[in-house]
Order: sequence, then structure tokens, then C-alpha cells
Amino acid sequence: MKLIRFAYLAAIVLTATVGFGLLNPVGDDATAQQTPAQGTPRFVVDPFWPKELPNNWLVGQVAGIAVDSQDHIWIIQRPSSLTEDEAGATTGRSNCCFPAPPVMEFDQAGNFVQGWGGPGAGYDWPENEHGIFIDHNDNVWIAGNGENDHQVLKFTRDGTFLMQIGEAGRTEGSNSTEFLGNPADTEVDPETNEVYVADGYLNHRVIVFDAETGEYKRHWGAFGGTPSDDPDARRQFGNPVHCVRITDDGLVYVCDRVHNRIQVFEKDGTFVRKFRIERDTMGNGSTWDVDVSPDEAQQFLYNADGENNHVWMLSRETGGLLGLFGRNGRNAGYFHWVHNLVVDSSGNIYTAEVDTAKRVQKFEFKGTHGRSQPVGEVFDK
Repeated sequence: MKLIRFAYLAAIVLTATVGFGLLNPVGDDATAQQTPAQGTPRFVVDPFWPKELPNNWLVGQVAGIAVDSQDHIWIIQRPSSLTEDEAGATTGRSNCCFPAPPVMEFDQAGNFVQGWGGPGAGYDWPENEHGIFIDHNDNVWIAGNGENDHQVLKFTRDGTFLMQIGEAGRTEGSNSTEFLGNPADTEVDPETNEVYVADGYLNHRVIVFDAETGEYKRHWGAFGGTPSDDPDARRQFGNPVHCVRITDDGLVYVCDRVHNRIQVFEKDGTFVRKFRIERDTMGNGSTWDVDVSPDEAQQFLYNADGENNHVWMLSRETGGLLGLFGRNGRNAGYFHWVHNLVVDSSGNIYTAEVDTAKRVQKFEFKGTHGRSQPVGEVFDK
């Protein structure tokens, strides 16, 4: 019997306020679970964040977003994705605009702080920028998913190059201990100073290196097994392995995007659990990026779904779906290919969009809303 959903609700307010949909809770398997009683987070979009850019700049596809120790928001964007008319000032076609720098920093008010990036001496800048992370020392890590992008780069916050892991144009498969395969994203564990790489658009794994020296530590595939590049292999991550996030309790969350699932591991790669989001989603899949709420228990898990164009809100403890916000569209609070999200220390969510959307949005956290009640169940039979 096909997956059956009862009473699917999604209340979206068509103004600057973003409402909630209460959804069927789905856990490790197909049997519905009771959602916890902590309520559903409530968010309101800020249509004026960020503020206007200087220098007649315009951003292209925003392919990564991160937060630093000062609660400043960082993005990595693709200047080359601007169309000829969008970058009309570069050729004299029109009076607007010039491509903005690939890496950009904003303060909490949305003011532009600094920008840098692009090709330079000693490193291979990616052909197609993808993913950004700011570590506990405020170093900036970036990745890329262009055809020859098999490297991650580490910079200081002012753009001084520090280290490259991998090599542009060279990849040796999902069990290489030296080379990468179109890595999508990174995260640095402050306890061990190890960098976890979601590797990626070509490979089928998470791989870990020393964040200071680049020394290989370990890697694993789906369910904690040995990854394979055999297209007929079972129980593998699909492409892309799109995100990796580490929580305070030492769990590693990995986005298996086209399989519509998040897999959870211990730091040594031991499989803990999985849960699915909109499991019937086709196309580019439903699990594009995840982050967690800043409370002590990090009780809420947020998932950017660029195919259905929602941000899903889940209980991190149970995997139960608590609600959503957003829908496909161009208005403030709507999305087109919402690619990444990040949460600041106040619980606000910032989202990044690619394809033709080319923007960043801020959603202010307004506390929790009532008590979450499931309105139906999901079964596999």
C-alpha cells in the first residue's frame, strides 16, 4: 500500500508573518510517534534583512550560510551565477550591478561588514562555491561542487589563506584518505579540532581530518558502513551528501538529500538512527541542510527542504515533525530552492537560496506556540 497521509495541514500566512503547519510525526520507521509537548517554534520573517549592499553590488546564488562567535552571519555566494543583465554595470549594458564578493559578513542588524574571496596564490578557489562554516576560532571553511572542485579551503576571518585539503581536478573515490569528491559542506568539532566533510556530490561519505594539519582521521558511509562507488551498491548515501552538523551531545547529523532522510551517528561513525522527511519527495530530495535550536538541550531540529521549499521543524529527541514554515514563491517568507540555514544564539533562523532566487532571509524567533498535537498518522503497509 502506498504511503498514506491523513489531514495534512500547512497554515501559511501570506504576509510578513510566517505561520505553522502541524504535520504527522514520523520517526525511525514508518510508525507515527507522539510529538513532545514542548510546543512549536514560532518565527516571523524580517523583510528588511539584510540591508542594501554598498558599491552597487548584487549577490548571485547563495550557496552557504554560517554564524560566528559574534553572531555575525556569513554567506558564500556565486558571482558567476549572475545573468548578463543582472551584472549589467560590468559591461556598461546598464547602470546596475557589479558582482559582490563571494564571501560576505553581516552584523546582526544586517549591515555589511566585509567581503572577500576568489582565486589567489597557494590555493584552488572553487569553480562553483558551495558551503561555508565558521569554526570556534572564527576561521572560515568553504567548499565547492564544480566539476573539478575536490577541495575544501580554510581562511582567517579577513580572508588570509591557511590550508587546503584535497586537490582541484583530482579525486580517487569514496575510500581515498587524501582526496575528496565534490565536497558539499564542512563542520569543525571544537572539542577535538577535527573538520567533518560532507563528501559529497561525487563521493558517498563523511570524512574527518585534523583541522590544523589536514591529517586524515577516519571516514564512513551510510549506516556507518564502508562507502562504495558502485551504482548498484545497497545501503549507500545518495549524491549529494549535502550537510554535516555536530550537536552538543556529540551526535553527527548527515543530510542524505535525495533519499529524503537524515542519518545520525556518533563521532566515530557508529550509526545511531535515521529519520525521513517527506519521504515521497522526488527531484532533488527534501533534506538539504540542518541546524538546531540554541537552548541547552538543542531540542528543535530545523531542516531546509529546497524541493518542497519549506523549513521543517522537528523534535530532535524523537524526530517527530512539529510544523513548517515557507512555501514555493517569491514573497518575503517564501522560498525558491532554499539551500541552507543557520541558527544564531537567539534562535533566529537565516536561510540561503540558490537557482534563480539568489537571496538571504532572516526569520526572527518568537518563542514557542501552544502545544504540538499530531493531526494524523503515516503508515507503510
